[in-house]
Amino acid sequence: MKTSALAAPAVLSQHLAHAAALALAGAFAASTSALAAGSADGLFGAQAEWAQRYDPAPSLAIARSSTPLLSVQTLAATEQAIETYRGIVESGGWGSVPAAQQMRLGASGPAVVALRRRLAASGDLDPSVGTSPIFDSYVDAGVKHFQARHGLLETGVVAKETLAALNVPAEVRLQQLEVNLVRLRSYSGMLGDRFVVANIPAMAVETVENGVVATRHAAGVGKIDRQSPVMMTKAIDINFNPYWTVPPSIIRKDLIPRMRKDPNYLSNHKIRIFTKDGQELAPAQVDWNSLEAVNYKFRQDPGGDVNSLGVVRININNPYGVYMHDTPEKGVFGDDDRFVSSGCIRVQNVRDYVTWLLAATPGWGREQIDEAIRSGERIDAKLATPVPVYWVYVTAWGTPDGRVQFREDIYQRDGITTPGPQAGAAPVRQQQVASPYDGEGYSHRAILEPFNGDWTSQR
Repeated sequence: MKTSALAAPAVLSQHLAHAAALALAGAFAASTSALAAGSADGLFGAQAEWAQRYDPAPSLAIARSSTPLLSVQTLAATEQAIETYRGIVESGGWGSVPAAQQMRLGASGPAVVALRRRLAASGDLDPSVGTSPIFDSYVDAGVKHFQARHGLLETGVVAKETLAALNVPAEVRLQQLEVNLVRLRSYSGMLGDRFVVANIPAMAVETVENGVVATRHAAGVGKIDRQSPVMMTKAIDINFNPYWTVPPSIIRKDLIPRMRKDPNYLSNHKIRIFTKDGQELAPAQVDWNSLEAVNYKFRQDPGGDVNSLGVVRININNPYGVYMHDTPEKGVFGDDDRFVSSGCIRVQNVRDYVTWLLAATPGWGREQIDEAIRSGERIDAKLATPVPVYWVYVTAWGTPDGRVQFREDIYQRDGITTPGPQAGAAPVRQQQVASPYDGEGYSHRAILEPFNGDWTSQR
């Protein structure tokens, strides 16, 4: 029997959907009764209807799951999601939401009706709340639910990014799930009792211990033309209060021109100059109108407020010259788009992450970690047992609670072509086609984003 997308929401099991419908219907009836009675304590007594919370349907709240991305549970949930989305596609998929001014609480019009239908088709809004043209609290909660499943900030506002995600056709979402099922299967073996997963398109890092997620961290990952690599490696040691050494390619192509324009640039960024013999030079001793500077080493002092690596660097074995680290620019973790680096991964709440990595290393508890950072001194900590680290590229997966997660295919690796344009659909971004590395073993891509600390570091 074919399942209708409207009758059986894609990401809710039938019993959850039925329970949510009953709760929503009861709440809607209660609100109607309160309005008819004119009670001062009713739903409309103190504020407009659209300022209410979506408390009647807790089943639509997305709680943080303890299930790892790379697990047999996620693999099974993704297989089930594929079957659900096949049913949606066979039933005609979902319509698009017309491009309009930002829709939010209190808005009204035909676009809101289309939005309700779209959210109901994917299980983000229960169909029992109707097709009113008013953007009320139910629609607000549905939008937030949708945003949570797509890795967007849960604002409840249908702005550009949310509209683009809404208008990705069901056929494309199904293909995404099928492509990523293959990726998930490739990690179905024994990954270790303790390991780290960095999902690049999700801009997220999770630590896993004994089959359960221990910590989660927002992350900043490589830009489109400076992509973070997919790899399997191990975390081996940690540098507290690290230096950052400027690659020769950046010295030649970026630092010299900057010093010609601003002689205080190095001192302002706490970057020192050293000869091959280790003698420190003053900036005035260098001829900036020549290429003399390439003969010297430029090293940025430690310091979480200035140093591009923040207060911690986590070293991982790999041939790409990339690693994981802190950042002085903490505001980036509050953005929807965190494709900001030159290939390395910046980790939010890095102290929690490092504490987990060093849990099995004697003498490195949270107190010792905080003290090492507070000292401002260069200190290294070698992991007693290297921890497996997996940098993966997964843009769609199911979760055991029946929901489905999607992320933008930022590097265009899914190989999916959208079947026809839809309003607000996500644009295809141009990719880097030139070789990413120069002859010195450093990435010339870093020249476009100087001093972000993502390519080399003096340990």
